[in-house]
Amino acid sequence: MSQEATSLFKVADLDAALTNVILKEVYESLEDRGYNPINQIVGYLISGDPGYISSYKDARSKIQEVDRAKIVEILLTEFRKNNK
Repeated sequence: MSQEATSLFKVADLDAALTNVILKEVYESLEDRGYNPINQIVGYLISGDPGYISSYKDARSKIQEVDRAKIVEILLTEFRKNNK
């Protein structure tokens, strides 16, 4: 019998990776439509109003899959990593 090593993963890492993919796709969709992606995403994060995000390429539904607080947490974590 062969024994396979147990793989460990952190759910937080998966959440961060998924959120990064979603933010990238939403950012690019907003940019494609001629919006300022940073302003639109910040408006959404502050207000919770999905109207800030275009429905182009399903960007609005994608960003709503992730809790806004989780997005802010991941953004601040990345900021901290890049500014040590």
